[in-house]
Amino acid sequence: MEWLIAAVVLVAVLAGLLRWRRPAWYWLSFGVTFATCRVLGRYRAVMDACGLTVPPPRWRLAIARMANRPVPEPRAPRILRLRPTRTGLVLRLGLRPGQDAFDVAASCDRLRHSFGMFGVTSREIRSGVVELRMTGYDVLRRVQMPARAERSIMRVPVALREDGDVHYRDYRTTPHALTIGATKSGKSVYQRNLVAELAAQEVALVGIDCKQGVELFPLARRFSALADNPDTAADLLDALIAHMEDVYQLIRAEQRITADTPDADIAADIWDLPDHLRPVPIVLLVDEVAELALFATKDEEKRRDRIITALARLAQLGRAAGIYLEICGQRFGSELGKGITMLRAQLSVRTAHRVNDETSANMAFGDIAPDAALATVQVPVAAPGLAITGDASGGWSRIRTPHTSLRAAVDACNKHAHLTPDLPALDAFRPVLASPAVPVAIPAPVVPATP
Repeated sequence: MEWLIAAVVLVAVLAGLLRWRRPAWYWLSFGVTFATCRVLGRYRAVMDACGLTVPPPRWRLAIARMANRPVPEPRAPRILRLRPTRTGLVLRLGLRPGQDAFDVAASCDRLRHSFGMFGVTSREIRSGVVELRMTGYDVLRRVQMPARAERSIMRVPVALREDGDVHYRDYRTTPHALTIGATKSGKSVYQRNLVAELAAQEVALVGIDCKQGVELFPLARRFSALADNPDTAADLLDALIAHMEDVYQLIRAEQRITADTPDADIAADIWDLPDHLRPVPIVLLVDEVAELALFATKDEEKRRDRIITALARLAQLGRAAGIYLEICGQRFGSELGKGITMLRAQLSVRTAHRVNDETSANMAFGDIAPDAALATVQVPVAAPGLAITGDASGGWSRIRTPHTSLRAAVDACNKHAHLTPDLPALDAFRPVLASPAVPVAIPAPVVPATP
């Protein structure tokens, strides 16, 4: 008997230690079993307490009265499937007549407390079917991406969502994106992770980094074109527009509009072209977009209007030509001048890291998801990389990017440097991979004289 007590104590200590130090391991070894038992054991009572039940049908009440039986209990949604995952449970429910998916969504916080889970989110699968994704621990505290995340053409994993699922950046579904965030909020790490994932794809990377290239030039081996100042950026954007017009001429020449051509074979963008004719897609990454919009002189104002107009044209017309925008900055509001709000309206995907004021959050989400703007201002300083992401549909979610060092991003770009395409239209902006530069002499600090 003593050995049994000792074994139970040892298992309890081990479970407590895992829950404290390795919550993911605790969930896979102990937590998933306990959570499944809690959900199944409390299901009917919890649904009744949360108001997610419906009265029994009249024919059942009539049969109960005729047979002198107890009144049937209210009916809860049917459990269609309960599936454990590496981060929690997925519960698929079939709604009863008269129930609505909004009622389940409004009860997510009560369900979280009742089932003893860390988080509960809901989404409607189809009419009458709702899926609850429950997480057993804080998956965003220590981000661990799945070992086998799905990847496809122009679709890469970039972060982990609060429900334990992977957040993907899908350029063919949502071509253009805006990423904002204060200093040290994780915006650069998000950009590095995106570049490291895109480096392994058949895609051309083009960058504009007006911080003298300190963010993007270390990754230059995988970039087809780079600009490190506004003047070069203006010329680069003009070259991209000329390339876009050439691609449209290619599509026009290969549209194959004849009476015997099926509708599905008529080319309207680069993805409808044959493989041997399809131009390589281009992802344009702009770091600190405000540096392109600020000006102090008349000449700089003309350059600024030229740049913003070019970006707006690429955002409006570039998708069919395979040109996709990733705009990053600390703020992106109307104070940057004319044309900014028109450009922002074309950026469907919005990702906001920690911001310093509510106005910055409204710049990203005020026109698509006001609730997301409120969640953005609540991102803590102690959680760099934590962000709110949403799109024009109004849906939003919390995500966190795994920490990717600059060294890791550089290694990924160097590994896939052979995939860097040669674009004749952008040859003038191809980064020069020179030998290590001569160290720059830094002035010594001035030490005040001792009196």
